[in-house]
Amino acid sequence: MYVCVCNAVTDRQIRDAATNGISSLSELRRTLAVPGPCGRCARCAHELLRATRLDAPDGAAASPCACE
Repeated sequence: MYVCVCNAVTDRQIRDAATNGISSLSELRRTLAVPGPCGRCARCAHELLRATRLDAPDGAAASPCACE
């Protein structure tokens, strides 16, 4: 699913970034330009990042995000 419509970034891209070592929104912003200009995806992007890095050590988040 698209998390950031402004920059066409998907949940898979965010999960992949987290699996590859991205651990903060500022790092995510530098690599994928998320959150985008409007900022509406910030909460969902942060939740995906957190879930992938902390809750699912195998790199697969249990659920995409709470913002669905």
